[in-house]
Amino acid sequence: MSKNTIQFQKGIGIMEFLDSYGSEEQCERALFAWRWPDGFYCPECGSCRFCKLNRKAEYQCNRCHQQTSLTSNTIFDSTKLPLTRWFLGIYLIT
Repeated sequence: MSKNTIQFQKGIGIMEFLDSYGSEEQCERALFAWRWPDGFYCPECGSCRFCKLNRKAEYQCNRCHQQTSLTSNTIFDSTKLPLTRWFLGIYLIT
């Protein structure tokens, strides 16, 4: 029987993971890049101009003033846990 290449992929170690996702800011930057790979766009009007609000990880469209959270409509929506805990949990499971 041949070796399952998916099951035996090389992963990253815990220290590499913590270097990449050890702080809340690093997790927010990663989630922003995954959610909007081509840059932020408003889910309401499609504009790419925005400002970051003082509230944690919230963005406001400069055209229609629609506010959106970095975690809205994701698996992290409405969570009270910090992203660092979520990312660590996902790392340990996978």
